[in-house]
Order: sequence, then C-alpha cells, then structure tokens
Amino acid sequence: MLIIMDTLEIQKDIHEAKLVIPKSPDPLDLASIIYTSGTSGASKGVMLSHKNLVAASVMNQELFPVNSEDIFLSILPLSHAYECSLGMILPFTQGSSVVYLDGAPTPSLLLPALKEVRPTIILSVPLIVEKIYKNKVRPIFTKNLFMQILYTLPHVRRIFHKMAGKKLVQMFGGRLRFFGIGGSKLDGVVERFLADSGFPYAIGYGLTETSPLLAGAVPGGVKWQSTGPKLKRVEMKILNPNNKNIGEIVVKGDNVMMGYYKDLDTTATCFTNDGWFRTKDLGMIDKVGNLFIKGRLDNMIVGPNGENIYPEEIEAIINEHDLVLESLVAQIKGKLIAKVHFNYEQIEALHQLYENAEESLTEKVEKVKKELKDYVNDRVNKASKIIEIIEQQVPFEKTATQKIKRYLYN
Repeated sequence: MLIIMDTLEIQKDIHEAKLVIPKSPDPLDLASIIYTSGTSGASKGVMLSHKNLVAASVMNQELFPVNSEDIFLSILPLSHAYECSLGMILPFTQGSSVVYLDGAPTPSLLLPALKEVRPTIILSVPLIVEKIYKNKVRPIFTKNLFMQILYTLPHVRRIFHKMAGKKLVQMFGGRLRFFGIGGSKLDGVVERFLADSGFPYAIGYGLTETSPLLAGAVPGGVKWQSTGPKLKRVEMKILNPNNKNIGEIVVKGDNVMMGYYKDLDTTATCFTNDGWFRTKDLGMIDKVGNLFIKGRLDNMIVGPNGENIYPEEIEAIINEHDLVLESLVAQIKGKLIAKVHFNYEQIEALHQLYENAEESLTEKVEKVKKELKDYVNDRVNKASKIIEIIEQQVPFEKTATQKIKRYLYN
C-alpha cells in the first residue's frame, strides 16, 4: 500500500502508481540542517547526517528507554535539536505518542494540556521550571515571617518540598516519569527543591552540533549541579585543564555533525588536529565520571591579575536570590557588573508587608540592589566580586530556547 501525502490518495499497488521509489539514503547523507540558538551572535547552520541522528536516538534510548505506552507533551520548538532529536525522532522510533502544545508554554495553555494529556515524558528548559518554583512554589513557603523562619530549617524545608512535589506531579497529570531539563544550567536552589521533592527530573548536556546529547543523568540518578556522565558511545575529555581541572570539553562520536552549512572555515576551527570536536564549553569531570559545566569559553573573563572568571557561575548565585528573576554578568570598561531583572511583584509584596508601604518602587529596588551586591560578594572569590548592580527593567531578549542573547548586552 502507498499513501500519497500531497493528496492523501491511497494506492494499493505501488507498480500501478508508476512511481519511482527512491533508494534508501546513505548513512552519511545530509538529513537535516538545524540552526544554533545564536546566543553569542549569528546562528550557524549545523549539518546533521542520518548517521548522526540515528546514533543519537540509539544513545538516548540506552540512557532512558521509552516505549509505545509513553506519551510525550512537546512544549519546545522543533527547530531546536533537543526537541527534534529527543522529542520527535526518539518517540517515533519506539512507537510513542507525541502531543504538541498549540503555542508557547504559557500557564493558560500548559495547565489545561497537562490535565488533558497526562504525559509521561516532557522535555523542558531551566527557565520553565525555575518560573514555576519562583512564582508558584516558593511564595507559599515565604508568605509570612513564621513560614520564612521554618523554611530556613533544612529538615522542615525538605518536608515542605516533599509535600509540594506531590502536588507538582499531580499538576503535571499524575503519570510523569521523566522531566528532562537541558539547554542551559539549572538554578541550584531550584534543583535542591526538585531533588527533595522526589520530582522525576533528569539533566542533560549537549549541543546542536552533537545531535545534541553528550551526557545525561536520569530521574533518581542526578548529582546536584552535574549533567551526569557522558553517554556510553561518546568519547569525552577535558582539553588543557587548569589547576582546578577545568578546561574545554572536547568529544568524539557518531553523533558529531558533518559541519556547518556553507562554512568550511568555521567548521575547520571546531576540530582539533586529531579529530576532537571542540564544544567551546568549559567543564570538569569528577572521579566517578560526572560532568560539571562551568561556562562558555567565549564568555570567560580574565581578571586584572590573570584570574579566570566564569560569569555563569556568578549568575547562578545571583539568580538564587528570592527577588531576582534573571541576570547577566559582564565586564564593562574593566569593571565586573551584573545586569539584573528583578521580581518586581515580589519586591512590592514584601516591602508592603515589612517596611514602609509608601516608598516608591524605585526606592525599594535601590535597597534590594545594595542587599543583592552584598549577598553575591559574600559568596564569591575576590576576583569575582561585583562592582555594580545595574537594573534591567525589562526581561532580557532570548532565543527560542529561552537563553539570553548575551551579545546584545556586552
């Protein structure tokens, strides 16, 4: 039987249709061109072969087997290699179902879909789960002074998290067994909540150029702030590690791209002389093989005394603050500054509850900026101390996968 997709006409006899059936593609033939997110500038077209995508599916299935009973709820754009590979090709190979959200994952669209679909698998990015925690979960535990004091006690906090986790699983439909988080680093405080709550979260690391997954940890096996170990069929090492064993992550494997579309020069710079793909990500691998991402090589700042400063690590500390939604650290005219987008609704609520309700929002933000600067500088080394906090009044401009377009703010 043959179905002609243009007209949906069914031909029972292929020979009667007088169609030429194309030969099967060669594994090294081009299968897809997927563009990078463009966080540091112009997007590049990544050429992925059939071999790349099939290898990725095999590795993904080995890491966390899916089956025909699984139901995926797709909330990310298919133009992202993460969603295309793990969220479309993988379930297709295993006979799983995929339900596509009809738009961006706003609460008004996502919540009814979760209730109706009751998915077993969702692929997400950190920003989505961080917003759920900061806007829905944490305010419950900090709504008054008594609750705030209780929440500072570790054993009480874990009990609160466990209770909230059960409700969160029910909010996601009650059948969720895999909530994948990838694309950028997850906030440490949010990850503590997910771990304490028993929520079935998984962490992965990869790039468009590697189809994309390189390392991953499944629910119940995640080490805090790690992306987990490398996949079985991936070769990985740290290039030129410093005295803290931090260096560039380089890899080999059947999932590594063919090259950049119509850009041989850039393609050549992405490989070492002995064939390792340069991720341009900085990381370290612990004694048991867990990979920890420290930041982008292109984003690393060299301090006045030659120290390596990783802005992503400082941003992670800033973003842990209750009144911060997102931040970006940069060096401007030799000064280390942080641009911060605050949670204005939370600032207003807290200051009305505890302080002078007549203060303007501007005055309240100035107080928070001073408090935040001390909060951050108490937690970083001397070279990483912030000189100035600059208010970012509107959200940072982001890519389709919710990563800040850093090049716009440096």
